[in-house]
Amino acid sequence: MHSEAKFTGKSTLYDRYRPGYPKRFFIELFTEYIGAKDNFVIADIGAGTGIFTELVATFGTDIIAIEPNDDMRSILKERMENFTQVTCVNGSAEKTALADKSVDLITVAQAYHWFDAIAFKKECERILKNNGLVMLIWNSRDHTSSLNMETAKISKKYCPDFQGVSGGINIERLDLQQFFTHGYEHYAVSNPLKMDKEHFIGRNLSASYAPKEDDFFYEEFVGELEFLFEKYSKDETILVPNDLHVYVGAII
Repeated sequence: MHSEAKFTGKSTLYDRYRPGYPKRFFIELFTEYIGAKDNFVIADIGAGTGIFTELVATFGTDIIAIEPNDDMRSILKERMENFTQVTCVNGSAEKTALADKSVDLITVAQAYHWFDAIAFKKECERILKNNGLVMLIWNSRDHTSSLNMETAKISKKYCPDFQGVSGGINIERLDLQQFFTHGYEHYAVSNPLKMDKEHFIGRNLSASYAPKEDDFFYEEFVGELEFLFEKYSKDETILVPNDLHVYVGAII
């Protein structure tokens, strides 16, 4: 199955329950990298339903949001209706359909691990302007927390495609030093996620590997997540240990 097809039928869950990103942190980060530059263009690749795109759009710079999944892109377009500087495009990380040397900054939030890294790098080299940068972003659950370890155990039990959260992402195995040939900056900040029961279950159901409502193990999967929520919740909310990781660098 192509990576973009993994989220077909999950776009509403994804849009409703996937966590956002700390705005204050990104205001400071984008101020550092964009500054007062005129005619600055950002390509947000693998934009999904626009959770990160919307945050960037509040800065007012021109954005091209690239998303190959039709379900995701329909929500993305609706979300961006009030942002006239955002253009939504049907394209992939490996074939964006953007013009040569047309982009100052490429952002990728929660998606790089689905890309063909070699083909994506070639596409970045083609569409980036001189001195252009790539920014890779992840909300990454703390794998050492008891809650997240038990959540992963439930997913492993009921989800045949489960390889770990975020597609089994392991930063070390992504070989970012090979991607960022001129080095990169790494920013890491704590970003714990506070959820009620609906959002805790919905967040886990939005995963690419999670069962859909008509799947055989759906009820058992949800039931164990409900039990886990009750075990760890306080005042009807649960705090999921999570960190934000951002990698920024040049590739040309």
